[in-house]
Amino acid sequence: MTSVTRTRARGIETLTLDAPHHRNALSAALVGELADALTACAEDADVRAVVLTHTGTTFSAGADLRDPPGPDALVALLRHLVALPKPVVARVTGHVRAGGLGLLAACDISAASHTATFAFTEVRIGVAPAVISLPLLPRTDPRALTRYCLTGERLDAAEAARIGLITAAGDDVDDVLAPVLDGLRRSSPQALAETKRLLTARVLEAFERDAAGVTALSAGLFASPEAREGMTAFLERRDPEWVL
Repeated sequence: MTSVTRTRARGIETLTLDAPHHRNALSAALVGELADALTACAEDADVRAVVLTHTGTTFSAGADLRDPPGPDALVALLRHLVALPKPVVARVTGHVRAGGLGLLAACDISAASHTATFAFTEVRIGVAPAVISLPLLPRTDPRALTRYCLTGERLDAAEAARIGLITAAGDDVDDVLAPVLDGLRRSSPQALAETKRLLTARVLEAFERDAAGVTALSAGLFASPEAREGMTAFLERRDPEWVL
C-alpha cells in the first residue's frame, strides 16, 4: 500500500503523505517512500519545486512507534529535504507532532492554516527531539524552542510562525501559498538551486557536525526503560508512571 502519492501542476510536484489511518506517522515504509519520491524530483528537470502535504487531519504524528524508522534513515530523509536542489514547501492543514516537526523544519518554506496545531511530544514518552534538532536549531527561536521542547505544550499556527517553526499561517493555507508558488514558477531553476545552497549552508553544517551524535542519542533513548514505559503508556492511552 502506497503511503506517499504524487501529482504535478505547472512544474510543482506535490508529494502527499497518505496514511491517514496511521496519522501519517513516520514508519520505516513511509520514510523510504518519501526519500525515493524526493530523489525522483531531484532528477526530473521538469520539477521546479516540491510541495509536501498530507491527507487527513494530521500532517504527521511523528515516529510510528509500531514500525519506527532507524535514526540513520530519519537523518538521511531530513538531510535530503534540506539538500534537495529544488525548493521544498510544506502545506499543513492538520496537526504536527514530534518527528513531523522535523519535516517542517527541513523544508525551505512551511505554511499552515489556523486549524493546525504543533507539539514536541518526545519528552512525554521518555525520549528527546534529537534527530529533528538538526534542522530545528538553526531555524527556530532558541528561547521558544527551549520552552516547547522541554514542556511538550501545544502551540497554534500563529505561535509556530512567530517562533520560526513555520514561515506563515492563515485561514486558508492555499491563499498563503499562492504568491509563494507563483514566485517559484517565475524563478530560474539554476538560480533557485544556487540560492537554496547559500541559504541552507548552516543547516547542512549542523548535519555534518552533529548527525552521528544525535543518532546515537536517539537510539539509546528509544532503547531505555523510561522510553519503553512512555511508549507503552502512549499506546495504552494512560499516563506514564513518572507523571506527578
